[in-house]
Amino acid sequence: MAEEPAAGDGRAAELRAAYLGQTARIPWKDLAVHFAGGRVIRVGPELDLVEVALQLGLDNVARFQAWTDAGAVRPATDEDARDWEATGATLWAVVAAPWVLVQPLPEESDSNNPSGPP
Repeated sequence: MAEEPAAGDGRAAELRAAYLGQTARIPWKDLAVHFAGGRVIRVGPELDLVEVALQLGLDNVARFQAWTDAGAVRPATDEDARDWEATGATLWAVVAAPWVLVQPLPEESDSNNPSGPP
């Protein structure tokens, strides 16, 4: 039984490293095509973007449901897209296929949280 968590931890570590390596600042104009396909998920500034991708990749339904119930993770809206287009926003983004998780940069969010994704 002790081996299962170790195997899970190894997969989590591999996924975390992969998502961390794929996380980048991307202009909204480059993400808009994914929004048009319904694949952009907005992550609130109170969460770590890589952690959200990791939990999605691990299929952690309970944690992801808690975040969506709290409104911390949700599909990007038309209003989000209009705002990002109008401001020429650049967002933190990472692909957790088939989804593209995005998070406004701290200076572009409504939060006073000075930290952002790595």
